[in-house]
Amino acid sequence: MAVNEDWGKPVERRGRLTAVLALATLISAFGSSFQYGYNVAVINSPSPFMQQFYNTTYLERYGRPMEDNFLTLLWSLSVSMYPLGGFFGSLMVAPLVNKLGRKGTLLFNNIFSIVPAVMMGVSDIAKSYEIIIVARFIVGICAGLSSNVVPMYLGELSPKNLRGALGIIPQLFITIGILSAQVLGIRNILGNSTGWPLMLGLTGIPALIELLLLPFFPESPRYMLIQRGDEKTARKALQRLRGWDDVDAEMSEMHLEDQSERAEGRLSVLSLLSQPSLRWQLVSIIIMNMGQQLSGVNAIYYYADSIYATAGVKQNDIQYVTVGTGAVNVFMTIAAVFIVEASGRRLLLLCGFGICCGACVLLTVALKIQTVTWMPYISITCVIIYVIGHAIGPSPIPYVVTTEMFRQSARPAAFMVAGSVHWLSNFTVGLVFPFLERGLSPYSFIIFSFICLVTLVYIWLVVPETKNKTFLEVCQMFAKRNKVEIKLGDGDLPLKEGKESLEDAIKVTAF
Repeated sequence: MAVNEDWGKPVERRGRLTAVLALATLISAFGSSFQYGYNVAVINSPSPFMQQFYNTTYLERYGRPMEDNFLTLLWSLSVSMYPLGGFFGSLMVAPLVNKLGRKGTLLFNNIFSIVPAVMMGVSDIAKSYEIIIVARFIVGICAGLSSNVVPMYLGELSPKNLRGALGIIPQLFITIGILSAQVLGIRNILGNSTGWPLMLGLTGIPALIELLLLPFFPESPRYMLIQRGDEKTARKALQRLRGWDDVDAEMSEMHLEDQSERAEGRLSVLSLLSQPSLRWQLVSIIIMNMGQQLSGVNAIYYYADSIYATAGVKQNDIQYVTVGTGAVNVFMTIAAVFIVEASGRRLLLLCGFGICCGACVLLTVALKIQTVTWMPYISITCVIIYVIGHAIGPSPIPYVVTTEMFRQSARPAAFMVAGSVHWLSNFTVGLVFPFLERGLSPYSFIIFSFICLVTLVYIWLVVPETKNKTFLEVCQMFAKRNKVEIKLGDGDLPLKEGKESLEDAIKVTAF
């Protein structure tokens, strides 16, 4: 901690983006988050050829073509097994991160990427569409773990003034993964009758890179100190990440959390649900994750080609429009990285859901009116506006806020709940949307619009701004709504300045 010579008071040193922190962020995000996005979009462009493979395989086995309804069901399963696997991956988050650590879990998670990559790569040779469905489930487990563990890992590595920006990096790599799959899905590249097995199998490459490089970077200092009790390793990791030796201020804050952990114990999901001091934080992450997924974003990514075809876009142009949409998504997520610390989390969430709500209403109108020749361009514009809105707020911010709303003892269980809600909602959209589109046609987007509006209203009324706050300060912000009083002692003083006991640093009492 630095000292202001004029006033003689301690001045907090702002964290900076060191090489170690930057590389740990990039490697973990590329090795894990990239795959999440890649596998969201990878089966969109080659879907006609994959469905033809399903039909041909069925015909060779049984001597008759597959019925249309059965093919639709089989394809819906191929899409929705991925988020279902994500749900089961989310259930594994808490036990794995508590046992193996954040970095250890990411390394272990590569098993759930490399194995299904091989399975999907040989599916055509094996003449089995069942292999694809099973592999989609396994790679979904990988995505379910990574989508929760990477934000947790980066949130615990980052100084509080960079936590928002670095917390969006996983979402940025998700969008880059989506764009990569869309580019590779162009007919002249791999989105054709011979290239799709290789396209599906490429998901294993980022996992191999992460497996080779991530071991050279530090484990979360908070995990090492608070959950492993290894102060020496935690201090060394923090010094590497910050680029200076004087880390007493952050160590002091972590010791405060350590006392909270000892008082409360490590929270399971059941104990988290019954904790009065965390009630509204838990409700908030559930609402935000449901809103994020049920707003229809993955309906657009899973079935983008189908939506554009319904809008009247020419068949040859659809693949390029899809790539253009992915590029806009990446660009806007990059913009969110740079503005999140200035604008705050709450404003981006409100603006994002508001834009998505309006775009869904306009898209419904555009898809309904097909008599005007230029209407397909309006539909494309509506989808792009929707993607912009989702990219600046609803897509990246819930992960950041989930990290910031919970202390160390509750964070793994909180991510487990948030991830389960996220992936169950994702699974519902992936499974139901083809039937919803067939039954309601354009009006299916009105449902998404309503969900965006409800989520926006909740955030406006309940969710506070969390930027540049410590984890303990965020708990204080929720105290009144939770009807508890959280008192901090002199825990903001570094240990070296005379704090001998932290037993009374944190007190939580009901009103």
